[in-house]
Amino acid sequence: MSKYISLWEYVQSSGNQSFKLKFEEIQNIAGIPIDHSFLKYKKELTEYGYQVGKISMKEQTVIFN
Repeated sequence: MSKYISLWEYVQSSGNQSFKLKFEEIQNIAGIPIDHSFLKYKKELTEYGYQVGKISMKEQTVIFN
């Protein structure tokens, strides 16, 4: 089971076509801080009908589509 499962379920249940979350919000939803392994796990999101768009280190945000 993925350590980001709660985040993927949150993204899927949002019902939004595209939206942005801050790293801090992701940590609150997933219960763990976002780290480099996120890049490996992000491909799992396609199973939930979404994908990870832009990841901004400067703004500390992730766009989900």
